[in-house]
Amino acid sequence: MDFFISKAYAEAGQASESNPYFLPIMLVVFGLFFYFMIMRPQQKRAKAHRELMAAISKGDEVLTNGGLIGRVSKVNENGYIALELNDTTEVVIKRDFIASVLPKGTMKSL
Repeated sequence: MDFFISKAYAEAGQASESNPYFLPIMLVVFGLFFYFMIMRPQQKRAKAHRELMAAISKGDEVLTNGGLIGRVSKVNENGYIALELNDTTEVVIKRDFIASVLPKGTMKSL
């Protein structure tokens, strides 16, 4: 029965060694992957939102994070914006809570 299974003999030689640079190379690869897939897109979105906040002016129609649509009636320097929801209702919100700037005439079409 020994002809089906070959006998394994321990070789008294060199043990196989792994590459000592493998771990640092893999850490760098994972770091680059993390940066380009997670950090960089998030930084781009944050930059675009900051630019949007800086470009808001009186008369713009905006959508808030809470779902309100209104026209900017006053922009304060301390970071607050007054929105006209209709002719009689005005609310004051923090500038950071604006989700997007809508095209002109959006409020009339609703």
